[in-house]
Amino acid sequence: MSTQPAAVKPASAHDLIRVSTLEELRSAGVKVVQGRDRPVAVYCHDGEVSAVDNRCPHLGFPLSRGSVKDGILTCHWHQARFDLCSGCTFDLWADDVPRYRAIVRDGDVFISADPEHREDTEHHLRRLEKGLQQNISLIQGKSLLGLLRHGMGVTEILREITRFACRFENRTGLVELAIAGRLFPVLNEETAYFALLRAARVVATSANGPIQTLREPLEGADYSFATLKNWMRQWSRARHRDGAERVVRTAIRQGYSPAQLTDLLVGVETDRIYSAQGHTLDAINKHFELLDLIGWEHAGEVLPLLARTIVQSRGAEEEAEWYHPIELIPPLRTLERELPELLAAPRAVDWKVPADFTATLLGEDPLRLLNALKDALKAGAPPAELAKQVCYAAALRLARFSANNEVGDWFNPQHTFNYANAVHQTIKRAPTPDVVRGLFQAALAVYHDRFLNVPAAALPGERPDGFDQLPCDAEALRKGLLESLDQRANVNSAARYAARYVRLGHPLEALFDTLALATVRENLDFHTLQVLEDGFTQCREWGGSGPQVEHILVGVVRDLAAFCPTARAPHHTATIALRLYRGEKLYEDEADHHAAD
Repeated sequence: MSTQPAAVKPASAHDLIRVSTLEELRSAGVKVVQGRDRPVAVYCHDGEVSAVDNRCPHLGFPLSRGSVKDGILTCHWHQARFDLCSGCTFDLWADDVPRYRAIVRDGDVFISADPEHREDTEHHLRRLEKGLQQNISLIQGKSLLGLLRHGMGVTEILREITRFACRFENRTGLVELAIAGRLFPVLNEETAYFALLRAARVVATSANGPIQTLREPLEGADYSFATLKNWMRQWSRARHRDGAERVVRTAIRQGYSPAQLTDLLVGVETDRIYSAQGHTLDAINKHFELLDLIGWEHAGEVLPLLARTIVQSRGAEEEAEWYHPIELIPPLRTLERELPELLAAPRAVDWKVPADFTATLLGEDPLRLLNALKDALKAGAPPAELAKQVCYAAALRLARFSANNEVGDWFNPQHTFNYANAVHQTIKRAPTPDVVRGLFQAALAVYHDRFLNVPAAALPGERPDGFDQLPCDAEALRKGLLESLDQRANVNSAARYAARYVRLGHPLEALFDTLALATVRENLDFHTLQVLEDGFTQCREWGGSGPQVEHILVGVVRDLAAFCPTARAPHHTATIALRLYRGEKLYEDEADHHAAD
């Protein structure tokens, strides 16, 4: 379905529509006529003629079925109240109702074909700001639809919402904005709108928090990168947020490159092993990806508050499971100290992945795993290629997640997969020793998820499961996938549809659009949507076809299906905004449109 408004009969901006005689309107109190693209309720109250969109801006109920008293129009479905003269609401959650010009000429009542207020880009930007400030998703949705209709690109929309979020100390939603922006190229208009609105809703929760207290860059002479990184490391260890943030702002002011900023933030973050279950490095990567979308000239707004995240994070070296039953911290630290020498050797462009490499990464021996990665680096393996292999192993943990586990156990392999993808992407930005050591931390996180694959779930087609009896048509497979996700925890069925789609070579873009819609409609936190977007990234890394792509998508779909369906309440509000924007009837009877006859 398109987000474009329904086609209407062309009309001049100065067209007037006859309603009835004034006497007929006085007698009826209210009449409904069809405007250019929506029904309009025309009232005669206290001798004055007023006209407004007949659809309550909250959920579309016909305002003609409401009541008017003392100049206040009340929609009795949710008791939203409006000034009949201006259309302005007294209840902010309901939104203002568009008003129409009404005139009386020779005893007849006419209204304008279009609302009085001009709905241009500036109008929708102001309303988007209002919707974010007041945390009203209905206004956010209508504003986003208006901006898209008037040709504002997703980059500009993301930039506006990001700048709003960056005003606040407890900013939220930047990860969701990055995800929406990165998925946007493969989404249709409707799914893209739902994804943007989901991110905007999360950002709007920041508006209730304190305004960000700006910490200025250091005012001395130019500082070397080595000096700033050393200071950043000191303040991180001391958990000194102010010092760390001033260092970040100084590095940005001095114009250090994205690769250097990656080494500064990720390199210091990996001082702590797999900190905050991978969330810290993951957040850094998503902030980088957001800047790739909106422009690195906004780094000074987006990156500094990451300093707080870095200094507050807790590393796995503080967790008992990284010491028992096998001491993992000492060999990991030893290997990290060897990285500068290992990476100094030339990279072999023709390095081949050993046949048993994935099995080693998924095995029971963590020391063998570390040694396999070390040996690969010695042999000249590119660090980014090793990170891709680790990320694939993390995806297999999702694909083979055992049904014997609790639903909450999905969060572990979710975090590992998202972390492994972040490691992969940051290594591509800056393959320095301090960044590359995240590779080993990600591999050990995969190791720690091993019990979640006991017993390992079968991949589609490995056992008799009706895989070969599924349809071959791409649209039928996507429809079957959505229907599977409408059923509670229908994990294996959903995975079969996705696997068959990939195996038959159908276009991945359409499948990701379907999966994005299936994800954003649910009441889920950002982790599930991020698994989808990171899965999309990894599928592209693997060339878009082949068994690895199939297995990655099986993991993505099984993870989503484990939590479906939910109440989908926010999605319902988003759909109402879309239908109101299109000018669709929601509750009007046909009789309402002939009330003036």
